[in-house]
Amino acid sequence: MSTTATHALLLAGGGGGAKLAEGFAKALPPDALTIVVNTGDDEEFHGLHVSPDLDTVMYALAGLINPETGWGVKGDTLAALEMLERLGAPTWFRLGDRDLAVHVRRTQLLRQGWTLSKVTRELCARLGVRHQVVPMSDGPVRTRLITDAGELAFQEYFVRRRSEPRIRGVRYEGASAAMPSEAFLKALERANVLVFGPSNPVLSVGPVLALSGVRERIASFQGCRVAISPIIGGKTLKGPAAKNLTDLGEEPTAVGVARRYQGLCDIFVLDTEDLALARRVAALGFRVEVMPTVMATEEEKVALARRIFQMAGVG
Repeated sequence: MSTTATHALLLAGGGGGAKLAEGFAKALPPDALTIVVNTGDDEEFHGLHVSPDLDTVMYALAGLINPETGWGVKGDTLAALEMLERLGAPTWFRLGDRDLAVHVRRTQLLRQGWTLSKVTRELCARLGVRHQVVPMSDGPVRTRLITDAGELAFQEYFVRRRSEPRIRGVRYEGASAAMPSEAFLKALERANVLVFGPSNPVLSVGPVLALSGVRERIASFQGCRVAISPIIGGKTLKGPAAKNLTDLGEEPTAVGVARRYQGLCDIFVLDTEDLALARRVAALGFRVEVMPTVMATEEEKVALARRIFQMAGVG
């Protein structure tokens, strides 16, 4: 293993990205890690700015994540939502009381002129998160799905419709005009390992890559680039990644994920269950590594993080 000092840049979204973020944060000091999080899922509910992926990562690192759902705050209550429902407000997007407090504070600060990056730093600091969690952009980007049921906002598709409509295409509204956040750009310059977390390549990583100049910067990144497949045995542990690839006419396996990262990645990590796919992924131009990737325990999260640093020759 190399003695090169590590600075890791992790691209994350959803539960898989949050789990790996936990492992990275336990394996690296705060100044050696930048976690860039998808904000294409952001939406306004009850007049509040909600950032689901940012909050999932933040709650995971703060030790507040609900382990049963993989999102939200553990032990949260729903009193506010129940009253909103009684008052006639739509409540299909479930927000717990403690979770709601975070959105209230975020919205207050945004209305005072703070950037989403500055707000995220403040919220993380208040919750005891020392590692750098940053939005992919301070500009508004919204993932919209073209489906058999018409064009749907991300949360309408993902939560209200339970990812059931067949998608025909995806728009990352505002992405071409949105610049990467300042911390994201700095990490692209400073990091010597860039990792695509085991996140949905269409809905979580797609918005990040759609930002102005990001794909080109990752293509020319000077360090080692690693991707972990979120699809194992043709299925995802949670979420619609396999279904999304099928709907778009792509192969719903780790091979389909790898095709999306061609030219952007050096090492592609397969779960041991997908050993039989190693040759096909290697044929796409990747160095292939096979190992357990499920991360069911804290130890497994840290073990995967350390294996990634070993593969990348840093640590």
